[in-house]
Amino acid sequence: DAKKKFEEDKAALEALCKVMKDILDNKVEKVCVSQRLVTSPCCIVTSQYGWTANMGEDHEGSGPPRQLFSWIHGCKKHLELNPDHSIIQELKKKADANKNDKSVKDLVMLLFETSLLASGSVWRIPPLTLPEFTE
Repeated sequence: DAKKKFEEDKAALEALCKVMKDILDNKVEKVCVSQRLVTSPCCIVTSQYGWTANMGEDHEGSGPPRQLFSWIHGCKKHLELNPDHSIIQELKKKADANKNDKSVKDLVMLLFETSLLASGSVWRIPPLTLPEFTE
């Protein structure tokens, strides 16, 4: 039953995953449906051989060579979605209605940045971008 529900959730959110990947572009390797999330709308995970946010921050603080630092932060991340979360369900409705709506892009970026913070990343967004979330 759990496998069947997961396959149904994947099919239902396939279009949303594509919209979110298009918006996030090179910030993530892929957007996919998660089986492990219960309370969060989404989370960032690293690819199989990627570095976690904490590993990257530890190496940045110890002064790695620039090539290594670029490689660490260039490791692709996966954004996993909780198909049962109300925010993801509402985002799906908005994206289905109009994937080019500014509120869809803003919510995707907000979810992504919040997930980065929750994963342990340091917020490196210039303060000039904050007004778009406070409008």
